[in-house]
Amino acid sequence: MRCFNTFAEICALFKMNKDEEGAKLEEPGLNMEFLYAVHDTLREMPSIIHKTVLKSIINALLEENRMLYDKDDVRALFVLVQNPVFAAQSSYTIFAHLLRQIVNQSSTDHHLLVNWFKQLEVEKLRMIVRHVMQFITIRQFPPADKSLPPMSKSRWWIPTGTKTLALINAANNSSTPPLLDYTEFYNSALDHMDLMQDYFNWQSPQRPGQFSYCQYPFILSIVAKRIILTKDSEQQMILTARRSLVAKVARHQAPQIDIFFLNIHVRRSHLVSDSLNEIASKQKDLKKKLKVSFVGEPGLDMGGLTKEWFLLLIRQIFHPDYGMFVYHPNSRCYWFSTDQEGNLREYNLIGVLMGLAVYNSIILDLHFPSICYRKLLSPPVVPDVDTSDVGSVKTPTVDDLAEIMPDVSRGLTELLAYEGNVEEDMCMSFQVSLEEYGDVKTYKLKDSGENIPVTNENRKEYVQLYLDWILNAAIYEQFRAFYLGFHSVCASNALIMLRPEEVEMLVCGSPTLDLNELRKVTEYDGYKADDPIIIDFWEVLHSLSDELKKKFLLFATGSDRVPVGGMGEMTFKITKVTNKPDNLPEAHTCFNQLVLPTYENEDLLRQKLIIAISNAEGFGLE
Repeated sequence: MRCFNTFAEICALFKMNKDEEGAKLEEPGLNMEFLYAVHDTLREMPSIIHKTVLKSIINALLEENRMLYDKDDVRALFVLVQNPVFAAQSSYTIFAHLLRQIVNQSSTDHHLLVNWFKQLEVEKLRMIVRHVMQFITIRQFPPADKSLPPMSKSRWWIPTGTKTLALINAANNSSTPPLLDYTEFYNSALDHMDLMQDYFNWQSPQRPGQFSYCQYPFILSIVAKRIILTKDSEQQMILTARRSLVAKVARHQAPQIDIFFLNIHVRRSHLVSDSLNEIASKQKDLKKKLKVSFVGEPGLDMGGLTKEWFLLLIRQIFHPDYGMFVYHPNSRCYWFSTDQEGNLREYNLIGVLMGLAVYNSIILDLHFPSICYRKLLSPPVVPDVDTSDVGSVKTPTVDDLAEIMPDVSRGLTELLAYEGNVEEDMCMSFQVSLEEYGDVKTYKLKDSGENIPVTNENRKEYVQLYLDWILNAAIYEQFRAFYLGFHSVCASNALIMLRPEEVEMLVCGSPTLDLNELRKVTEYDGYKADDPIIIDFWEVLHSLSDELKKKFLLFATGSDRVPVGGMGEMTFKITKVTNKPDNLPEAHTCFNQLVLPTYENEDLLRQKLIIAISNAEGFGLE
């Protein structure tokens, strides 16, 4: 195992052309099959062999005045970081020095490494990620046995490991499709550290060189990001409420409890107009805790009325009669109407609603394509200049369009691949025809577009203009209002850390229902977990269709989506009521509480539960 003793010996063993100077971006010039075979064999060998290999790697890392062909040092580091011996905690001191040498390479060499990581087999890349991730976790949360060097001497391990992961993450993001899912870069152990202190370190201009995980947001899970965003939101809410209090006191007015909340009062019969007027008149209060009341109805908002307001308002605004969003049945999602420029206040309202939902940890049932969330982060912080271009995605693709109009996307792909004479066979011009609500309208993609034929030579330009028109230009004013509405509430630097997929998760939650997770966190009031009726209840719930399960979740919690972190993050209580055996189950959505009568048998329980969840609307007043 002395083959790892020097960088020269490593390259002599694994390099394809031993005398090659320099390196290519597209491949490292190594015999990868042989390298994989050596590492696979080494993984199965006893620990005594691993110790020998580690001693050799120490020699290689400490070697001075290396006489190597150009870029062979980068090749040797690339070979070493894949070594399976770094799975063991006992190797971490050596692993740390290897990672430091990788991090200290020049930007040109980093560019090489990023491209080479893209060439690795998926499992080999995954193994490196896991090794580095575990290395970071154990340094962040050291074992009690003091087997690691003291933190004062090894604090640099964490930024070194994280920066190495950043190179691999860059390789992954630049691969199409990505080799690993972005969630594989999450280090969930970091959910349990002082995230806000890390966030403040990142935000602090007084300490510009200080490391923080927030600089490398790919490593923070969606749960960690939600914690940061929620805490940041809470602090902004407290600050806004405090300013209101100080202003009241300065005017010698008695402060009311209402000044701490964004109070929305609406009539059910005028839901959209009342909501628009309330939000327009209370712009300065948007960052306060939200409370909703329906005019003429009893009910103290402990969360349930807020959830119902969101649900009813979104249902109404997305209704076809309202004409703001077009439903595309082939993709089962909504997109902005191209014919609603005069309706910008309502688009702004939807943006505000999304922001309020994130701010107040409410899950919304929205069906937007993923490009909507990319546009929402373009850019992630609103520019200071009011005329700046916002909400536009640069060079959208046919895959983006496929999420909304798969048939049109397919047609454009076929146009690009067509081998015949496009102009003669397809007779197309630089126009686009779009059907909305039964009306077909035609628009020009460029000046005099109706007179410019699409040809083999200009079809790429046509497709790019078509995509930009549908996804950006035709809806620019509508989306701009939507974007500004969202950011009027969610004006937080924490948004910079989020991927579009993560914004969607924060807004819409997860569609995956895991009733076993919900059962584990359920509390009982008057019942026990092993009571026959409770056992029957869970059996009935598991046996329901997915649609009815979602209706049950909506009935009991006010939302049919699962919050970030899964159902194990929820609170849920089942309360016993004994004197109402003929009643339907009731729900208090403010508290995620189900009131369950003591039914005689499972069949009656099933019948009553299905009736209740299929006919529930309003705040328990029907």
